[in-house]
Amino acid sequence: MVSSQPIGTERPSVPDDLHRSAVVADTHNDLLIAVTARPPSRWAEFFRERWLPQLRDGGVDVQVLPVFIGDRFRPDGALRETLRMIECAHTLAEGNADAVRLCLDGADIDAALAENKIALVLALESAPGVDANVELFSTLHRLGVRIASIAHWSRTPLADGSGEDATGSRLTEAGVEALAEMERLGMLFDVSHLSASGVEHVLELATRPVMATHSSARALRDHHRNLTDEQIRGIAATGGTVCVNFLPEFLAAEPAGATLDRLADHIVHIAEIAGADHVGLGPDFIQEVNDDITPPCCEEPYGFDWALPGLEGPRGLPLVTEALQRRALSEDTIRKILGGNVLDLFRKELGRPA
Repeated sequence: MVSSQPIGTERPSVPDDLHRSAVVADTHNDLLIAVTARPPSRWAEFFRERWLPQLRDGGVDVQVLPVFIGDRFRPDGALRETLRMIECAHTLAEGNADAVRLCLDGADIDAALAENKIALVLALESAPGVDANVELFSTLHRLGVRIASIAHWSRTPLADGSGEDATGSRLTEAGVEALAEMERLGMLFDVSHLSASGVEHVLELATRPVMATHSSARALRDHHRNLTDEQIRGIAATGGTVCVNFLPEFLAAEPAGATLDRLADHIVHIAEIAGADHVGLGPDFIQEVNDDITPPCCEEPYGFDWALPGLEGPRGLPLVTEALQRRALSEDTIRKILGGNVLDLFRKELGRPA
């Protein structure tokens, strides 16, 4: 249910103290792309050297790891690369068992947090290796996947991505079956990147909570990757969570308008629309990933940088806490936004069959 309580306004404690004592959940970091760019023998070591210190410095407690398959692997190599990235996640978790744990349900996450380990959760982004073979969601669930979306920018056999909004299309027959299968398995359905009409179709059909792992507010930035207020309310009504994307292009129409304060605008807006119990953080730290896999060579696309200053990677997350404190949100509300809401959703739904 959508919270009927207004977001709080009491002044919280010192920013760094609050950030370090809160559960911080990041529901979208493409770091697996960077790790799998290395030889398999280096996966665990590279994660420990390059990414683990950043996650620790940023105070991250729960990290969703999306499996994103680039165009060069599609269509023929998509499933093979999906399995390779899943194997990478298991390998880096096993090779860093003192610091991280790959989690299948809420109990696993609680156990990881109790041991001061980062809880890792596997997700599929657009599921190109599945296509219309919906039975493969069960296979991928056995391998540890617990969240999935069914489209990215363009059309898939399951649905249209947000770049195809003009088609006005809903989920295909296979897409409807995929939603039902994910609900049966206890795999959270992710509407980020889904077309507007596809999101509405999911909200009509969903019988369990859905989430947006990395989407911002369309009321503040009219971009097809963002969610309308009606869609935000609909996600909250399922019991789900909208996790805010940090990418500058999704925050403002002009590069100069994409600031940390503008990010706070999106977070506060979604909290006001959905209720403070239904908002989280889905940063989409692609700048760090790009730095890891490509040499500096090119101008930034469309005039936008890949990241807000200071938020190029997980180390910058305490800046978000400071920005929310400047809005005089209550400490309880900030804790919910930083990760409390995502943790509650994962505890209730992750890996629990219908």
